[in-house]
Amino acid sequence: MTARVERLASSQGLHATAWSSLTLFRADSVGAPTCAMYGPGLGLALQGAKQILLGQQSFLHEPASYMVNAVDVPVSSQVVRASAEAPCLCLTFRLDLQCIRELLPGVQLRRSAAVSASGLSISPLDGSLLDPLLRLVRLLDAPRDLEVLGPLLERELLYRLLTGEQGALLAQIATSGSQGHQVSRAIDWLRQHYDEPLRIDELAARVNMSASSLHHHFRAITAMSPLQYQKQLRLYEARRLLLADQCDVATAAHRVGYESPSQFSREYSRAFGAPPLRDVARLRLADAGSAA
Repeated sequence: MTARVERLASSQGLHATAWSSLTLFRADSVGAPTCAMYGPGLGLALQGAKQILLGQQSFLHEPASYMVNAVDVPVSSQVVRASAEAPCLCLTFRLDLQCIRELLPGVQLRRSAAVSASGLSISPLDGSLLDPLLRLVRLLDAPRDLEVLGPLLERELLYRLLTGEQGALLAQIATSGSQGHQVSRAIDWLRQHYDEPLRIDELAARVNMSASSLHHHFRAITAMSPLQYQKQLRLYEARRLLLADQCDVATAAHRVGYESPSQFSREYSRAFGAPPLRDVARLRLADAGSAA
């Protein structure tokens, strides 16, 4: 698996593959922390290591383990082990929650406390999960076979996840009416309306929860409150706008829902370690260095 991924991801950065759910990552050196939004997915570290921060929780993603995030979560990620001779190599598989729902009636879930755990977890890797992933990666070199066998391997992979250590958490997020699913619906609403004022009572009513229950379960899964989550969404979107050169700082602040550009700049600096323009200049310089 490592040899194949290293060949397919021949340069640093993210690499799309012939199977749209599958993405590869390579880094030839350790790097500075970067902020990202992790969607529902399976992550596999093949070589090297990443340090991932979700709120105050820290995870070391390294070989012999797999990472599952059940909902969209804003994280800080840093490559902490990599070199030109042994690059950091990772594989990410985007999870299809609808397919998980279809599989659930035939799955015997493990008894687990994971249902009350964070939406991002790391577990020991076993052969039953690695096997369908390896077969899927092999099929990237055989497009005709991939078209027919890819969907079957994806279902097998999801089945293995559901019968594994993190299956109970995935099942709760995917099951309509569960607290995890209600939090997932709240997250979806926040992602679509991040630029609007947030009223917790109204959001709780939308997902059929009390305000206190929403706050408790939202924090358990995302390691932050709904208001903190919305702030992260706003800052990430503003950063994207500035990197794309679509507007100036004041306009970016207004577009993502800030009334005060000065408050926006303060919160941006706290989140990313530098004021907006300096942060964007630093990111562009880093990208230019990677490209060179």
